Amino acid sequence: MKSFIAAFFMMFAVAAAAAEPQAGVEYQQTQQVIPTDNPSKIEVTELFWYGCPHCNALEPQLAAWVKKLPKDVDFKRVPAIARPDWAPAAKAYYVLDALNLTEKLHSALFDAIHKQHAVRPDDEAGLADWITKQSGLDKKKVDEAFKSFSVGTKMNRAAQIFRASGATGVPTLIVDGKVWTSGTLAGNNEEVLKVTDYLIGKARESKTAKH
Repeated sequence: MKSFIAAFFMMFAVAAAAAEPQAGVEYQQTQQVIPTDNPSKIEVTELFWYGCPHCNALEPQLAAWVKKLPKDVDFKRVPAIARPDWAPAAKAYYVLDALNLTEKLHSALFDAIHKQHAVRPDDEAGLADWITKQSGLDKKKVDEAFKSFSVGTKMNRAAQIFRASGATGVPTLIVDGKVWTSGTLAGNNEEVLKVTDYLIGKARESKTAKH
């Protein structure tokens, strides 16, 4: 009986280990370590593009997940610039950020592109018009934000982060600047959040071991 119980628990342990996300399968190392904003926190970064249908599908689940993150985890978004035609939407994100409109219009812009087909993600002028209309701000203020030095600087940094990550598409979630996962690697949107939770746990263990 004892040998049966021991065998059972060994099988359970093997199954549990097999169920853990595997490096090179469900997640990858970043090509370069990406410096985080606050080394005392675990940073999760979403690489996304407003024109991506998968990013659009993930957004509601991601928003709910972010609200439940532990206090030692910081979350931020970085618009991916994988191709030149992704740049207008990336710039739109940083304009929303600069004008304190992210909370109000981030999800709305996904809807405008994917549900209402009211604007194209590669049309900078159209995006500027949409933000102006939705925000009620003066058109000149929105246009100035699109051309601002600070937005340009953030665009350059976003392009660097995408290259350094080694990500092959979006949405991608980077944990502590060292590892990343995606819907493609994890299997689906629900699994990508589970893998990210696992990677957060691993990052926490690493930080604890260093102290």
